[in-house]
Amino acid sequence: MIKTNNLKKSYIAEEVETTALNNVNIEIKAGEFVSVMGPSGCGKSTLLNILGLLDNPTAGEFEFMGTEVSNLSERQRAQLRKGNIGFVFQSFNLIDELTVYENVELPLLYLGMGADERKARVNAALESVQIVHRQKHFPQQLSGGQQQRVAIARSVVAGPKLILADEPTGNLDSTNSEEVMNLLTQMNEAGTTIVMVTHSPADAEYSRRVIHLFDGHVVTENFIQSHYIHHAD
Repeated sequence: MIKTNNLKKSYIAEEVETTALNNVNIEIKAGEFVSVMGPSGCGKSTLLNILGLLDNPTAGEFEFMGTEVSNLSERQRAQLRKGNIGFVFQSFNLIDELTVYENVELPLLYLGMGADERKARVNAALESVQIVHRQKHFPQQLSGGQQQRVAIARSVVAGPKLILADEPTGNLDSTNSEEVMNLLTQMNEAGTTIVMVTHSPADAEYSRRVIHLFDGHVVTENFIQSHYIHHAD
């Protein structure tokens, strides 16, 4: 599903060039659950932005679902993102003026989906994260854990093949963190590929493989033994 070849990303500010990613070679197959770890500033979020087609690399190749995408225009990237990629952020990124139901429905409106199918999908997504009873509430009326569940429902409502999660439990206590990680695991077991950036070794334990970044390089990759065996076909 995802394959990078010598991926590089540099930023130039006031004539100083900063290399965020340097010769990154990774491969992620459909149905995998992969964590990306490393210290702050090592390039994790930059990598996630490129994998999510929010940004282009400076050099190298990036193949997404069999298509070379490293030089696509913004419009082409947006087209490919639609319906294929869902995002879950640390800060939830819900729209305060919209109800829970409307927040989850939003991606389907962008896809131009009919009213009946929208309703069926939103209800199914809210049910999958057990938040149907809060559908008329606004984000500010929910706890952090509930808001993140809504964010997960929004990320899966269009049936994406890939979910990119950036520190999804960063703002949550341990009980809510565990709930969110269990939800992501269920999504993965239902066939969705998940790539998650995390600082938390406990969260990384839920994935099957951990990619460690340091100074923009992949330094190690290792399989999580218990989960790998648990998921093995």
